[in-house]
Amino acid sequence: MSERPDITPEMKVGELLDAYPELEEELIAVAPPFEKLRNPVLRRTVAKVTSLRQAAQVGGVGIGELITRLRVAAGLDEPWEEGESASATDRPAWLDTVEVTATRDLRPDIEEGEHPLPVVMAAVRGLVVGQAYVIVTPFVPAPMIDRITGEGVQAWTEQAGPEEFRTTFARAATG
Repeated sequence: MSERPDITPEMKVGELLDAYPELEEELIAVAPPFEKLRNPVLRRTVAKVTSLRQAAQVGGVGIGELITRLRVAAGLDEPWEEGESASATDRPAWLDTVEVTATRDLRPDIEEGEHPLPVVMAAVRGLVVGQAYVIVTPFVPAPMIDRITGEGVQAWTEQAGPEEFRTTFARAATG
């Protein structure tokens, strides 16, 4: 039996790559946006906070496929299964009721290895009901979305082109 940890959806990408460095190529093959993890700055920051569940969202692949492929590549005996259906892709109605007050393209920041969460959090915290803030990223910013929606903010991401994802954050109406 191996001393290495089990590969599960909640495992952080950094933990995976520390415990199973040979899986880096498989992770990139399954989720090409993770090619950017070759950047040492991103590897030290993003990989430490991003779970494999979030990585699946970023890569546009089902969590079951990602975990199963990584487990097989690692030589783990049992495949992983989760009875979770794919998330809904219908455009939410609330998008038609908000006004975008600002848009920020984060791709240059991310390319430089900067973590834009503090800037985005400050902008989102300044929103009032009916206002929205849009960010542009090269992948679905799943960890950021999880963090921000945990504070009562709605989020919707759509792909606008290759390496162009637009995420709209809006303050949820109360009541």
